[in-house]
Amino acid sequence: MDNFIKHINKFTTISQPEIETLKSATKTISIKKKDLLLKEGEICRANYFVEKGCLRLYFINEKGSEQIIQFALENWWLTDYMSFNNSSPAQFYIQAVEDCTIIAIARNEQDKLLTEIPTLEKYFRKVLQIAYAASQNRLKFLYGYSKEESYLHFTNSFPAFVQRIPQYMLASYLGFTPEYLSELRKKLSQ
Repeated sequence: MDNFIKHINKFTTISQPEIETLKSATKTISIKKKDLLLKEGEICRANYFVEKGCLRLYFINEKGSEQIIQFALENWWLTDYMSFNNSSPAQFYIQAVEDCTIIAIARNEQDKLLTEIPTLEKYFRKVLQIAYAASQNRLKFLYGYSKEESYLHFTNSFPAFVQRIPQYMLASYLGFTPEYLSELRKKLSQ
């Protein structure tokens, strides 16, 4: 839980007794590459913090293709928020892109923690504000940039990340076909 505690302390201060309470309310999970944490139709019962590795959130569109909505690397949270908050069937899949170590907080435990440790309310508010801002930027790039501009912006902004994920996943995230991404990369390398 070292990354998790450091991450909390970037936004607020958490005491040692609060850390112990937090540890008792969370579960550390190790999953292998390609393992699923959530399938469409299931109830999402936890919020996941990535200690190590990479997760992806995706759905399967009407053509039967995977459409990646979000990735989560170390120090990112990922869940199907609608399912998690409402105990409704999930609309998404959550899958490990790499071997992962994850901190899972069940919905009821998270609610208790927010009451017992008020500084966590501040932490989660700030984390959600950052995540929401990132979603807004993603929409801007999706609607306001050409495909080439989107690719260049993403690869220039997150070069280390681009090296970690398979190209077909990057294509899905950017809304491209793998073939188009291959052509674009070839064109840009000339």
